[in-house]
Amino acid sequence: MRKYIGEIGLTITAIIWGSGFVMSALALEYYTPYQILVVRFTIGALLLSVVFHKRLLQVDKSVLWKGALLGVLLYAAFALQTVGLQFTTPSKNAFLTGVNVVMVPFIAFILYKRKLDTFELFGAVLALIGVAVLSLQWSTTINIGDMLTLGCAVMFAFHIFYTARFVRTEDAILLTLLQMAIAAVISCVTVIGMGETSFSMEPKGISSVLYLAVFSTTLAFLMQTVGQKHLSETKAAIILSTESVWGMIFAVAFAYELLTFRMFLGALIIFIAILLSEVRPQLLKKRIPSQVKEHEI
Repeated sequence: MRKYIGEIGLTITAIIWGSGFVMSALALEYYTPYQILVVRFTIGALLLSVVFHKRLLQVDKSVLWKGALLGVLLYAAFALQTVGLQFTTPSKNAFLTGVNVVMVPFIAFILYKRKLDTFELFGAVLALIGVAVLSLQWSTTINIGDMLTLGCAVMFAFHIFYTARFVRTEDAILLTLLQMAIAAVISCVTVIGMGETSFSMEPKGISSVLYLAVFSTTLAFLMQTVGQKHLSETKAAIILSTESVWGMIFAVAFAYELLTFRMFLGALIIFIAILLSEVRPQLLKKRIPSQVKEHEI
Protein backbone atom coordinates (compact mmCIF):
# COMPACT_ATOMS: atom_id res chain seq x y z
CA MET A 1 0.00 0.00 0.00
CA ARG A 2 2.83 2.41 0.85
CA LYS A 3 4.37 1.82 -2.58
CA TYR A 4 1.14 2.86 -4.26
CA ILE A 5 0.92 5.96 -2.07
CA GLY A 6 4.42 6.89 -3.24
CA GLU A 7 3.53 6.30 -6.88
CA ILE A 8 0.35 8.37 -6.62
CA GLY A 9 2.22 11.18 -4.86
CA LEU A 10 4.96 11.32 -7.52
CA THR A 11 2.41 11.13 -10.33
CA ILE A 12 0.53 14.11 -8.88
CA THR A 13 3.89 15.90 -8.59
CA ALA A 14 4.58 15.27 -12.29
CA ILE A 15 1.08 16.50 -13.22
CA ILE A 16 1.57 19.72 -11.23
CA TRP A 17 5.01 20.29 -12.77
CA GLY A 18 3.53 19.65 -16.20
CA SER A 19 0.89 22.33 -15.63
CA GLY A 20 3.70 24.64 -14.52
CA PHE A 21 5.06 24.93 -18.08
CA VAL A 22 2.08 27.04 -19.10
CA MET A 23 2.25 29.16 -15.95
CA SER A 24 6.01 29.63 -16.31
CA ALA A 25 5.54 30.93 -19.85
CA LEU A 26 3.01 33.44 -18.56
CA ALA A 27 5.11 34.45 -15.53
CA LEU A 28 8.17 35.13 -17.73
CA GLU A 29 6.20 37.88 -19.48
CA TYR A 30 6.23 39.85 -16.22
CA TYR A 31 9.27 38.69 -14.21
CA THR A 32 12.88 37.67 -14.76
CA PRO A 33 13.76 33.99 -14.17
CA TYR A 34 15.53 34.83 -10.89
CA GLN A 35 12.55 36.85 -9.64
CA ILE A 36 10.31 33.86 -10.28
CA LEU A 37 12.67 31.61 -8.32
CA VAL A 38 12.83 33.94 -5.32
CA VAL A 39 9.02 34.17 -5.15
CA ARG A 40 8.59 30.41 -5.55
CA PHE A 41 11.06 29.40 -2.86
CA THR A 42 10.30 32.21 -0.39
CA ILE A 43 6.55 31.63 -0.44
CA GLY A 44 7.16 27.89 -0.30
CA ALA A 45 9.37 28.22 2.77
CA LEU A 46 6.88 30.56 4.49
CA LEU A 47 3.86 28.34 3.79
CA LEU A 48 5.60 25.21 5.02
CA SER A 49 6.86 27.05 8.13
CA VAL A 50 3.37 28.26 9.01
CA VAL A 51 1.72 24.85 8.54
CA PHE A 52 4.51 22.70 10.00
CA HIS A 53 6.21 25.13 12.40
CA LYS A 54 6.18 22.55 15.21
CA ARG A 55 8.46 20.34 13.13
CA LEU A 56 11.19 22.96 13.43
CA LEU A 57 11.61 21.91 17.07
CA GLN A 58 12.95 18.59 15.75
CA VAL A 59 15.81 20.19 13.79
CA ASP A 60 19.24 18.75 14.57
CA LYS A 61 22.61 18.76 12.80
CA SER A 62 21.78 15.63 10.83
CA VAL A 63 18.58 16.85 9.18
CA LEU A 64 19.93 20.39 8.86
CA TRP A 65 22.89 19.51 6.64
CA LYS A 66 20.78 17.11 4.60
CA GLY A 67 18.10 19.76 4.04
CA ALA A 68 20.82 22.29 3.18
CA LEU A 69 22.37 19.96 0.59
CA LEU A 70 18.98 19.33 -1.04
CA GLY A 71 18.30 23.08 -1.06
CA VAL A 72 21.59 23.87 -2.81
CA LEU A 73 20.99 21.11 -5.40
CA LEU A 74 17.42 22.31 -5.94
CA TYR A 75 18.36 25.94 -6.54
CA ALA A 76 21.36 25.03 -8.71
CA ALA A 77 19.15 22.80 -10.89
CA PHE A 78 16.52 25.49 -11.43
CA ALA A 79 19.08 28.23 -12.01
CA LEU A 80 21.03 26.19 -14.59
CA GLN A 81 17.80 25.22 -16.33
CA THR A 82 16.58 28.83 -16.41
CA VAL A 83 19.84 30.33 -17.66
CA GLY A 84 20.28 27.48 -20.15
CA LEU A 85 16.85 28.18 -21.61
CA GLN A 86 18.05 31.65 -22.62
CA PHE A 87 20.65 30.12 -24.97
CA THR A 88 18.93 26.96 -26.27
CA THR A 89 15.51 25.89 -27.52
CA PRO A 90 12.70 24.90 -25.10
CA SER A 91 12.56 21.42 -26.67
CA LYS A 92 16.28 20.75 -26.11
CA ASN A 93 16.00 22.26 -22.64
CA ALA A 94 13.17 19.84 -21.78
CA PHE A 95 15.00 16.85 -23.27
CA LEU A 96 18.38 17.53 -21.64
CA THR A 97 16.68 18.10 -18.26
CA GLY A 98 15.04 14.70 -18.72
CA VAL A 99 18.47 13.06 -19.03
CA ASN A 100 18.46 12.90 -15.22
CA VAL A 101 16.25 9.81 -15.47
CA VAL A 102 19.20 7.68 -16.69
CA MET A 103 21.76 9.39 -14.43
CA VAL A 104 20.07 8.38 -11.17
CA PRO A 105 20.76 4.60 -11.29
CA PHE A 106 24.41 5.20 -12.23
CA ILE A 107 24.86 7.65 -9.34
CA ALA A 108 23.58 4.92 -7.01
CA PHE A 109 25.94 2.38 -8.60
CA ILE A 110 29.08 4.57 -8.59
CA LEU A 111 28.70 6.20 -5.17
CA TYR A 112 27.04 3.41 -3.17
CA LYS A 113 27.65 0.29 -5.25
CA ARG A 114 23.90 -0.27 -5.61
CA LYS A 115 23.37 -3.06 -8.15
CA LEU A 116 21.95 -1.86 -11.46
CA ASP A 117 18.44 -3.28 -11.80
CA THR A 118 17.96 -4.40 -15.42
CA PHE A 119 14.26 -3.62 -15.53
CA GLU A 120 14.62 -0.19 -13.91
CA LEU A 121 17.64 0.73 -16.06
CA PHE A 122 15.90 -0.29 -19.28
CA GLY A 123 12.79 1.59 -18.13
CA ALA A 124 14.91 4.69 -17.45
CA VAL A 125 16.52 4.57 -20.90
CA LEU A 126 13.12 4.01 -22.53
CA ALA A 127 11.69 6.96 -20.59
CA LEU A 128 14.53 9.16 -21.89
CA ILE A 129 13.80 8.03 -25.45
CA GLY A 130 10.16 8.92 -24.87
CA VAL A 131 11.11 12.40 -23.64
CA ALA A 132 13.31 12.81 -26.73
CA VAL A 133 10.53 11.82 -29.13
CA LEU A 134 8.04 14.00 -27.26
CA SER A 135 10.04 17.18 -26.93
CA LEU A 136 13.24 17.23 -29.00
CA GLN A 137 13.49 19.14 -32.25
CA TRP A 138 16.44 17.30 -33.78
CA SER A 139 19.60 19.39 -34.08
CA THR A 140 23.28 18.44 -34.15
CA THR A 141 24.58 21.75 -32.80
CA ILE A 142 25.61 22.06 -29.14
CA ASN A 143 25.90 25.44 -27.41
CA ILE A 144 26.47 26.84 -23.92
CA GLY A 145 22.75 26.61 -23.19
CA ASP A 146 22.82 22.87 -23.84
CA MET A 147 25.79 22.41 -21.50
CA LEU A 148 24.12 24.44 -18.74
CA THR A 149 20.92 22.42 -19.11
CA LEU A 150 22.91 19.20 -18.93
CA GLY A 151 24.36 20.55 -15.68
CA CYS A 152 20.78 21.08 -14.54
CA ALA A 153 20.03 17.41 -15.27
CA VAL A 154 23.01 16.38 -13.12
CA MET A 155 21.74 18.54 -10.23
CA PHE A 156 18.21 17.11 -10.50
CA ALA A 157 19.60 13.56 -10.65
CA PHE A 158 21.57 14.11 -7.43
CA HIS A 159 18.53 15.81 -5.86
CA ILE A 160 16.28 12.81 -6.62
CA PHE A 161 18.98 10.37 -5.48
CA TYR A 162 19.75 12.07 -2.16
CA THR A 163 16.07 12.73 -1.44
CA ALA A 164 15.48 8.96 -1.69
CA ARG A 165 18.38 8.27 0.71
CA PHE A 166 17.61 10.99 3.24
CA VAL A 167 13.88 10.28 3.66
CA ARG A 168 14.71 6.78 4.90
CA THR A 169 16.04 8.21 8.16
CA GLU A 170 14.73 11.79 8.34
CA ASP A 171 11.31 13.44 8.52
CA ALA A 172 10.15 14.07 4.92
CA ILE A 173 8.22 17.24 5.76
CA LEU A 174 11.12 18.73 7.69
CA LEU A 175 13.50 17.94 4.82
CA THR A 176 11.17 19.72 2.39
CA LEU A 177 10.86 22.75 4.65
CA LEU A 178 14.62 23.08 5.18
CA GLN A 179 15.56 22.68 1.51
CA MET A 180 12.93 25.26 0.57
CA ALA A 181 14.31 27.71 3.16
CA ILE A 182 17.91 27.25 1.93
CA ALA A 183 16.83 27.72 -1.71
CA ALA A 184 14.91 30.85 -0.67
CA VAL A 185 17.98 32.35 1.02
CA ILE A 186 20.18 31.65 -2.03
CA SER A 187 17.57 33.10 -4.42
CA CYS A 188 17.15 36.26 -2.28
CA VAL A 189 20.90 36.87 -2.26
CA THR A 190 21.01 36.31 -6.04
CA VAL A 191 18.15 38.73 -6.82
CA ILE A 192 19.60 41.44 -4.56
CA GLY A 193 23.07 40.93 -6.03
CA MET A 194 21.72 41.27 -9.57
CA GLY A 195 19.65 44.33 -8.68
CA GLU A 196 16.35 42.75 -9.74
CA THR A 197 14.36 43.94 -6.73
CA SER A 198 11.59 45.74 -8.64
CA PHE A 199 8.62 43.39 -9.13
CA SER A 200 5.62 43.79 -11.44
CA MET A 201 2.23 44.04 -9.71
CA GLU A 202 0.17 43.06 -12.77
CA PRO A 203 -2.65 40.68 -11.68
CA LYS A 204 -1.85 38.12 -14.41
CA GLY A 205 1.80 38.07 -13.43
CA ILE A 206 1.02 37.77 -9.72
CA SER A 207 -1.52 34.96 -10.23
CA SER A 208 0.86 32.94 -12.43
CA VAL A 209 3.83 33.21 -10.08
CA LEU A 210 1.61 32.43 -7.06
CA TYR A 211 0.45 29.25 -8.79
CA LEU A 212 4.08 28.26 -9.33
CA ALA A 213 4.91 29.04 -5.69
CA VAL A 214 1.94 27.29 -4.05
CA PHE A 215 1.42 24.30 -6.33
CA SER A 216 4.54 23.71 -8.47
CA THR A 217 6.90 24.40 -5.57
CA THR A 218 5.35 23.97 -2.11
CA LEU A 219 2.84 21.19 -2.77
CA ALA A 220 4.79 19.39 -5.53
CA PHE A 221 8.10 19.14 -3.68
CA LEU A 222 6.35 18.13 -0.47
CA MET A 223 4.62 15.28 -2.31
CA GLN A 224 7.87 14.34 -4.07
CA THR A 225 9.80 14.07 -0.81
CA VAL A 226 7.06 12.10 0.97
CA GLY A 227 6.48 9.90 -2.10
CA GLN A 228 10.15 8.98 -2.45
CA LYS A 229 10.08 7.48 1.03
CA HIS A 230 8.38 4.43 -0.44
CA LEU A 231 10.10 4.00 -3.84
CA SER A 232 13.56 3.44 -5.27
CA GLU A 233 15.32 6.51 -6.66
CA THR A 234 15.32 5.10 -10.23
CA LYS A 235 11.60 4.37 -10.22
CA ALA A 236 10.94 7.84 -8.80
CA ALA A 237 12.94 9.38 -11.65
CA ILE A 238 10.96 7.38 -14.23
CA ILE A 239 7.61 8.51 -12.81
CA LEU A 240 8.77 12.13 -12.56
CA SER A 241 9.82 12.00 -16.23
CA THR A 242 6.10 12.02 -17.10
CA GLU A 243 6.27 15.74 -16.33
CA SER A 244 6.97 16.25 -20.05
CA VAL A 245 3.85 14.26 -20.98
CA TRP A 246 1.64 16.30 -18.68
CA GLY A 247 3.28 19.49 -19.92
CA MET A 248 2.31 18.48 -23.46
CA ILE A 249 -1.26 17.68 -22.38
CA PHE A 250 -1.71 21.06 -20.69
CA ALA A 251 -0.07 22.89 -23.60
CA VAL A 252 -2.53 21.25 -26.02
CA ALA A 253 -5.48 21.82 -23.67
CA PHE A 254 -4.70 25.55 -23.41
CA ALA A 255 -4.11 25.80 -27.19
CA TYR A 256 -0.39 26.57 -26.86
CA GLU A 257 0.43 23.61 -29.13
CA LEU A 258 -1.31 21.23 -31.53
CA LEU A 259 -1.24 17.50 -30.77
CA THR A 260 0.96 15.58 -33.22
CA PHE A 261 1.70 11.90 -33.77
CA ARG A 262 5.25 12.46 -32.47
CA MET A 263 3.85 13.80 -29.17
CA PHE A 264 1.51 10.84 -28.86
CA LEU A 265 4.32 8.37 -29.60
CA GLY A 266 6.64 9.97 -27.04
CA ALA A 267 3.96 9.84 -24.35
CA LEU A 268 3.25 6.17 -25.20
CA ILE A 269 6.95 5.24 -24.87
CA ILE A 270 7.17 6.91 -21.44
CA PHE A 271 4.01 5.07 -20.35
CA ILE A 272 5.57 1.74 -21.46
CA ALA A 273 8.72 2.64 -19.45
CA ILE A 274 6.61 3.03 -16.31
CA LEU A 275 4.90 -0.32 -16.95
CA LEU A 276 8.33 -1.95 -17.33
CA SER A 277 9.42 -0.64 -13.94
CA GLU A 278 6.30 -2.33 -12.52
CA VAL A 279 6.91 -5.67 -14.26
CA ARG A 280 9.84 -6.82 -12.11
CA PRO A 281 8.04 -6.62 -8.73
CA GLN A 282 5.07 -8.53 -10.17
CA LEU A 283 7.33 -11.22 -11.70
CA LEU A 284 9.13 -11.65 -8.39
CA LYS A 285 5.83 -12.06 -6.55
CA LYS A 286 4.80 -14.83 -8.95
CA ARG A 287 8.22 -16.50 -8.92
CA ILE A 288 8.62 -16.67 -5.14
CA PRO A 289 5.38 -18.61 -4.44
CA SER A 290 6.17 -21.07 -7.28
CA GLN A 291 9.66 -21.67 -5.87
CA VAL A 292 8.15 -22.27 -2.40
CA LYS A 293 5.75 -24.86 -3.81
CA GLU A 294 8.57 -26.68 -5.65
CA HIS A 295 10.57 -26.77 -2.43
CA GLU A 296 7.62 -28.20 -0.52
CA ILE A 297 7.17 -30.94 -3.11
